[in-house]
Amino acid sequence: MPPYTSRAVRRRSIIASAAGAGVLLAGGAAVPARASEGRPLVLGLPAPTGPHRVGATVLYLVDRSRPDPLTPAIPVREVMVTVFYPAETVRGRRRAPHMTPGAVALFREIDVHVHHLPTAGVDWAATRTHAYADAPALAGRRPVLLYSPGAGDPRTMGIGLAEDLASHGYAVVAVDHPGDAGEVEFPVEMPGRERVRPTVLTADPGPDLFAVLAETRIADLRFVLDRLADPAALGRSLPPGLGAALDLRRVGAFGHSLGGTAVTEAMHRDRRIRAAADLEGYLDHPPGADGRPGELFPVAREGTDRPLLLAGTDGFRNERFERSWPAVLARSGGRARRRELAGAGHWVFTDYAALAPRLQAAGLMPARDRDALVGPAGPERSVPAVRGLVRSFFGRCLPPRG
Repeated sequence: MPPYTSRAVRRRSIIASAAGAGVLLAGGAAVPARASEGRPLVLGLPAPTGPHRVGATVLYLVDRSRPDPLTPAIPVREVMVTVFYPAETVRGRRRAPHMTPGAVALFREIDVHVHHLPTAGVDWAATRTHAYADAPALAGRRPVLLYSPGAGDPRTMGIGLAEDLASHGYAVVAVDHPGDAGEVEFPVEMPGRERVRPTVLTADPGPDLFAVLAETRIADLRFVLDRLADPAALGRSLPPGLGAALDLRRVGAFGHSLGGTAVTEAMHRDRRIRAAADLEGYLDHPPGADGRPGELFPVAREGTDRPLLLAGTDGFRNERFERSWPAVLARSGGRARRRELAGAGHWVFTDYAALAPRLQAAGLMPARDRDALVGPAGPERSVPAVRGLVRSFFGRCLPPRG
């Protein structure tokens, strides 16, 4: 098993994937942005496009039935979650920060090096979301969409897409997978970890570690669904109206990279999940030491009987996709579909799609690093394309009502 540590900087492209059919994007210019002389650049996320204002609430969930699979010194499995939802009103509520202060400190230490981001000239703590903390929920029953980020990335790097879906009538539950994310800040102390858990992979995971990571994520997602179905077990009161708004009979899931792997296999195992979008996640295990292809996940071997979107980019392609994705497509009776984003890189499915071009335009990030991260397509094209692809998929499978 490759080394696994809590502080060393991990290699880039830990888990990734790509390929598909149907060009959705073309190249575009970066959004202009310049930092004021002597003052750090303040970044912003693209605004949601739906008719609803967005609320957000953070949940700390503890699964006492299992110890942490990645750090045995932690006696329980902890999961941090943010729920984004349509808000009744945002009066008197503050806009939530993109990252917590403790997470920002480790982001500067870890993520900026992993993704070749600028080490100076940016005020990462100043970014605000378009969601309002603990705002009352808008009346109505909302389809619930689980979100699982890519390996090494925190849930906070998928906020733009989550907010947009919430503004169109969904309740989006963004899940952190501690031990597999750059930085996760907890509200309480716990034996075996720091208040901000800085867990980082130091190498591409081989078959054994990959299996542990995937199985941990699948268990996390199913645990979150269990907790949402039992509000008394959440450990805190939800914002007014939110508990009644969560329609757990209409659950979907989407995930990026390893998150895509996890949500697809979670749907295969859990009938509560009625549709899934895999945003560049492998559906097989890594090759073994002998170089032979890894085993396909059950969903790829057996196919799916529920809607599945496989979304890739032209900027990240390899043979693992050409083996695992056609396998599930061939066995799913037309219920799985494959799409490709052109002019895009692996992290175009994350908030980096908007942030990296602004950094480049400000002279803080070379074009080669921006292109390697999100591709050359401008955010004015890439961001709407990703949002539209995911929203139209769930709009067909799990349409909001009202």
